[in-house]
Amino acid sequence: MELPRGVLIDRDAVPRVGEVCRKFHLSGTGLIVCDRITRKIAGEAVRESLDGRGFETEIIEIEGATDHSTDIVREFVKEQGNFFLLGVGGGRAIDVAKYVAYVEDLEFISIPTAASHDGIASSRASIEMDGRKKSIMAKAPLGVIADVGIIAESPYRLLASGCADIISNCTAVMDWKLAHRLKDVPFSEYAASLSEMTAKLLMDRAEDIRASLPESVRIVLKALVSSSVAMSIAGSSRPASGSEHMFAHALDAVAERPALHGEETGVGTIMMMYLHGGDWKRIRDSLLTIGAPVDAKSLGVSDEEVIQALLMAHRIRPERYTILGSGLEEKAAWKIARTTQVID
Repeated sequence: MELPRGVLIDRDAVPRVGEVCRKFHLSGTGLIVCDRITRKIAGEAVRESLDGRGFETEIIEIEGATDHSTDIVREFVKEQGNFFLLGVGGGRAIDVAKYVAYVEDLEFISIPTAASHDGIASSRASIEMDGRKKSIMAKAPLGVIADVGIIAESPYRLLASGCADIISNCTAVMDWKLAHRLKDVPFSEYAASLSEMTAKLLMDRAEDIRASLPESVRIVLKALVSSSVAMSIAGSSRPASGSEHMFAHALDAVAERPALHGEETGVGTIMMMYLHGGDWKRIRDSLLTIGAPVDAKSLGVSDEEVIQALLMAHRIRPERYTILGSGLEEKAAWKIARTTQVID
């Protein structure tokens, strides 16, 4: 079980990166993994903080969470010497850094610039390999440093997407329990309970999630870290990824213009909760209150793309048993999407 040794969620947290790294007794050169935008948002400030504490630093910019990006970072690490990694970004840079840290056995610090999904503290990474996104083993961060001031200035859509990703834990855990009962899949009561509690607490506070409010950012960040910890305890993404995530990945594959990951999982959760016979209306109401998408139109995809994604979702991770079983009939897919008001 890999868990973060420290979590700092505060205003002006980025200037304290160097201090935190010293407290963790890190040595070597700090390699900051970011993209062009997050370098400006926080990457250079992270470098300044590390420099101020006497660390050597390097910055490498990536263009996406792809096998090409991970290869570039791995090659740099092997050629240049002793490093610890700092992933600075909304998701892609963190995924690349945590995966490279895993395969190269390096320490890793997660520094999110947005609260858009629950990968900021987990031991899983979403990397595009051979043109297809895959959820793979990665290294849980030694620490998470989240600057509330920076994240509060990011587009509210990203925060709402993070909320939807957390709410999707509801159906992920239901799928996990179902797989445990029917397929004897290993199950952790503690990880499942933590994941469920995190989602339910966020739904209870849906009205408190608002744009540009530091307290809203704190609520969501704490939930994202809790969700990540649940996955680390389980040793898999089961506590936070089930049929709703399979729908989201299928939608990525078929949609001309896919939405944000959390947005897609939120809409998927509405439909999968209906399939489970649960309170899908509460899921929908919570997403509406937060301001996250609840239908195809607000996702920016067509009705036909939603149906295509529903029909192929069970094939995304065929080894992972969920409520989708061996797949849906087309007639059933249309009924599910219409009944839950995802399509007209």
